[in-house]
Amino acid sequence: MLRKTLLAVAVAIAAAGSVNAQPEAKVEVKRAPGQATATGTAKVTAKIVSIDPATRSVSLKASNGKTIALVIGEEARNFEQLKVGDAVTVEYKEALTLSLKKGSGPLSIQEREISDRSAPGAKPGGTVGREVKAVADVVAVNTKANTVTLKGPKGNTMDLVVDDPAQLKGVKKGDRVEATYTEAMAVSVQPATAK
Repeated sequence: MLRKTLLAVAVAIAAAGSVNAQPEAKVEVKRAPGQATATGTAKVTAKIVSIDPATRSVSLKASNGKTIALVIGEEARNFEQLKVGDAVTVEYKEALTLSLKKGSGPLSIQEREISDRSAPGAKPGGTVGREVKAVADVVAVNTKANTVTLKGPKGNTMDLVVDDPAQLKGVKKGDRVEATYTEAMAVSVQPATAK
């Protein structure tokens, strides 16, 4: 339920901010022999302009002036700590790591939830997300298109674009690779600044 609450807050803030204002976004790629990691982050901030404790609803105003209303569920701790003027920030992060892992272990896929709520008495917020790890077989390598085709444990295939041609030099059909995909979203509330 906390995941649904944080997701609702994130979607609402992103929707309010996307009409005329783009969220802060950055992409970073790190490469090492036999491994590449791509990480993307987006961040949006809005201000609380009204709070209705009886209905647990909050109105947020994005930097473009658009206002949206949200109902915050009971599973979100510390609702009573919210104040008009507080800044609500949503940060969304994705990361994909692909590394060569020749001939080790069976084909597999594992998924785990990531979650963390604010402590009792603190400003509301938290982090939700998931991590998916897969071990897959290389079924094709296309050096002209810089792609590698992977086959997972359920027989599904996926083509991945490999930006660095040097990464493909050590990869061949029949190799086994490990891919880790992580996505997480953090919602934080900062106190209103004194005037």
